[in-house]
Formats: sequence, structure tokens, C-alpha cells
Amino acid sequence: MSRAKLEKLGLKLPLFITSTVGSFPKTDYVLEGRGKFARKEISQKDLEALERRATEFWVRQQEEIGLDVLVDGEQYRGDMVAYFADILPGFETGGLVRSYGNRYYFKPIIVGEVTWSSPLTVSWWKFAQGLTTKPVKGMLTGPYTIMDWSFNDFYPDRKAACFALAMVIRKEVEALVEAGARIIQIDEPALSVRPEELDFALEAMHIVTDNIPAYFLTHICYGAFEFIYPQMLNLPVDNFDLEMSNSGLDLIGLFEKDPFTKDLSFGVLDVHSHVVETPAVVKERIEKALQVIQPEALWVDPDCGLKTRTVEEAQGKLRAMMAAVREVRQAIGGG
Repeated sequence: MSRAKLEKLGLKLPLFITSTVGSFPKTDYVLEGRGKFARKEISQKDLEALERRATEFWVRQQEEIGLDVLVDGEQYRGDMVAYFADILPGFETGGLVRSYGNRYYFKPIIVGEVTWSSPLTVSWWKFAQGLTTKPVKGMLTGPYTIMDWSFNDFYPDRKAACFALAMVIRKEVEALVEAGARIIQIDEPALSVRPEELDFALEAMHIVTDNIPAYFLTHICYGAFEFIYPQMLNLPVDNFDLEMSNSGLDLIGLFEKDPFTKDLSFGVLDVHSHVVETPAVVKERIEKALQVIQPEALWVDPDCGLKTRTVEEAQGKLRAMMAAVREVRQAIGGG
């Protein structure tokens, strides 16, 4: 449990820390702006102005709803891997592939040495943090997922590509910490794709996080956790942010068999459902989480990013989540 680490970093947060996984729905004006930019009808500067407007909107929404740890909402990103590949030297853009449902992205191709020369996300983090006194998470995609969701035409094998990307992501982590970020999330949804590669995925995360003064979360969703648990707990992070609700809370069974030993961000909102949960449903899920996790180690958030929902659905789901958390806090004297 890492509450002492948070306090050492100057963060005094309530019991059942609330946050979101990262992305929010694109506002109508951002979607329209992205279309116009693609057609070369507006400039990059014009598009960024719209993205900043939407970022401020979502920061204000999170504050109004009452979340404890905020995100920038990723209004400036499309796909979580292609965004970084578009910026980093060493990548080219490949063809369209389907990621899930009817959502597609242009799969990156590693064609040369992947290098870091300047910050990739720091300006957006600083902009969002400048809008609020609450902590804003730094948000990065992890080296294993970037490697796995790209074609590799340069490095001798997957492990070499992953380690090269880990060095790049570490540079970005260092830049975020230098800018003032104290909580950093490293998204690794591909972690359970090939259980036989878990060892080098863990090594890659050591490259990213070792000896960095920050509180680290890793987000992993919709995976075959039974093949990598409890070994995945060796990942050098403080908190695992896991999808729980879409899969019917079935991970609780794994945690009953092999106790969960880190902080846990427990997904209480199914982001792939249009149904807005009631506070009673969310409260029931939190109570089930408390069967396997101590209150001091439990964070509460959605299963995954909210970008697939409408603005109204995202707002409604988060309000229900906060209402439930307030009830639970009051019941056990946590604020």
C-alpha cells in the first residue's frame, strides 16, 4: 500500500481516491476541427486552440463532479499508440487495422532507431495542471504496448524493440517529473497478450520507473489476467488500474486465491455500456472490492477511458460514481 508514498510526494488525498483512466469523449467542436484539419481547412494552431478549449472543459467537469485526481482528457490524441508513433522519430504510419469494435487506427511501423529529443506530453500536462489545484496525472502508453501494437521492421526482435521504447518513455517520465507531475500512469493494455513475454515486459517497466520520484499506476484492461496473475504484481508500479465491471468482477476470484499486494484502481463503471449506472450499483461494486482490498489501498474509477461514450453518458456515470463513493466514505468514516 502506497498512501505513505503519496504523502511523501505532498499529496494528501481522501480514502477511496477517485480518478478516471485518461480519455474523455471528444467534444463536437474538436471532432469538427479534426475533420477540417484533415481536409486542410484549418491550421494546426487552430486545431490546438479547440483542443485546449475542450481540455479546459473536461478539467472543469472533473472538478465540478468532485474527482480527486484529474486527467487532461486526451482531446489532442486519437489512438493511444499512434499518437506517440506520429511524434517519435523511427516510426512510419502503416495501414488501417481494427483495434476493437468498429474502431480503427493506422498501425505504426518501426523503421529506424526510436529516439526521444523533446517532450511529447509535457505541454498538455502543464496546461491541464495550470487549470486546477488538484493533481493531474501524467498519461503515457507503455513500451510493451507500443511495441506490440506496431510492426517492427528495424530491431532484431520484440524484446529489443520494447527495451528501446522503454528508454524513450523513461525520458518522457523524467520530463514530466521535472515539470512537476507526481502521479504518472503508464498504460499497458497488451500486457497479457503473450504471457511468455511477461518477464521482459517487467524489465521494460523497470527501465521506465526505477529511481523516479513519482507514484506510478499502470492501466491494463480486457486481458487474460489468469495467465499472468499473480506474476504481474512484480511490475514496478504502485497501483494497478484494472477493468472489473465489464467482466462481471470476475478478477475478485483471482484475488481471493492470491492476495492483491499493491494499490488497486478498481473499475466500477462499464465504459462499453451506454447504461448509466446508479449509485447503488456502483456502491455494491465498491463493497465487493473491499472484500479483497483494504480501504487505504483502493482507488475508484471507470473500467477504461470514457472516449467511447457521449459527453452526457460520461458525466452521468462519473456523478453516479462520486455519489456512491461519498456514501461509502460516510459509512466508514473516510471523509
